[in-house]
Amino acid sequence: MPDAGDQGGDPLFDAPVVEHRNEIFKNRDLVDTDHVPDADRIIGRDEQIEQVAHEIGALVVGEPASSVLIFGKTGTGKSLVAKHVMGRVEAEADRRGVSVGTAYINCSQTDGPARVPRNIGRRINPPESGVKFPSRGISTDEYYERLWSILNQHYDGVAITLDEVDRLRDDSPLMILSRARENGSINIPISIVAISNKIDYRNQMNERTKSSFGHREYVFDPYDANQLREILRNRSDAFHEGVIEEGVIPRVAALAAKEHGDARKGIELLFSLGKYAIRNSYDTISEEDVPKVREMAEAERLRDLITGLPAHSQHVIGALAALTISNSDEGWFRTSKVLDAYKKLCNEHAVDPVTHERVRQLLEELSFLEITESRNQHQGSKGQFNEHTLNKPPEIIKQIYRETAP
Repeated sequence: MPDAGDQGGDPLFDAPVVEHRNEIFKNRDLVDTDHVPDADRIIGRDEQIEQVAHEIGALVVGEPASSVLIFGKTGTGKSLVAKHVMGRVEAEADRRGVSVGTAYINCSQTDGPARVPRNIGRRINPPESGVKFPSRGISTDEYYERLWSILNQHYDGVAITLDEVDRLRDDSPLMILSRARENGSINIPISIVAISNKIDYRNQMNERTKSSFGHREYVFDPYDANQLREILRNRSDAFHEGVIEEGVIPRVAALAAKEHGDARKGIELLFSLGKYAIRNSYDTISEEDVPKVREMAEAERLRDLITGLPAHSQHVIGALAALTISNSDEGWFRTSKVLDAYKKLCNEHAVDPVTHERVRQLLEELSFLEITESRNQHQGSKGQFNEHTLNKPPEIIKQIYRETAP
């Protein structure tokens, strides 16, 4: 087999490219937002770690544990804390000779009630069980029956994290799981860690589900600027020494602080800076690179988000972008005005528009994704109406829409 640098090799994988990647990144996992670092790298969340551990810690001795709700904006360490505590619970239980199963499920990627038990089952199903969790062909009830069988036969306790739980169509999986032992479905203790970016999510839960969690809920505040600098410094050894020039970490931390203390955005930006250096064969990353790479990364992220939306959602957001650009003195637009602009775009693209009610629903979904923001306005005796504004640069959205509109 020829070496990567041989003349017959694929130029995409030339040795210099691979070698330069290795000269930039020393430990790339540290700038992966899904990576759970060692405890000494987790900044500003000691109290929250202790709180969650207090609620679910009884599992390490096979005793009943509580379930807990965690609220907070994106990038405030909710998922990190949950994964960290679950990892320590599993390890400590194993040390004590207790078998505790753990599963982390991101509900934004689980768009149906059947997928929750299916995905949990796949995470904790030991090879020797012989139980299968196929993609299709069995009912939701059957998925749960197979999950209960796995838990009862192979575990002394289980901890399940449901991240972005507000993205579920309803909270029935939350109720079924949290009450599984009480209802006799399983004979082992179960603890649920439910995470939501929406502070008011509890108000959407039915009363039976609420009672399963009691008042065990914690709100994670955004990181402050000092914590963000510390977090990013603790990730800077993802790069080889000398790659990151002085000033880069404070600049990235300052930008993350503006994003309501979003540590995730800061870590993602460090990763993007590393990719930028590799792509351009740079040996170092300077402070001057930060705003340029941030803008490129935001545009790329927004493009991925928009192109993944249903066709008429794209037309609605394209209409709102056009309104914003052509009415620079206005920031908010009534639903009726968005509807008119949407119909105009549909006509230009020779597609049939959806109903007024469906456009209203699409605007709600875009607001949920934080691409837009909506508010209710009162106009005295004339009643009330909704207004909408973009949370993203309209010029970038218009450009993406122009290039990718269905």
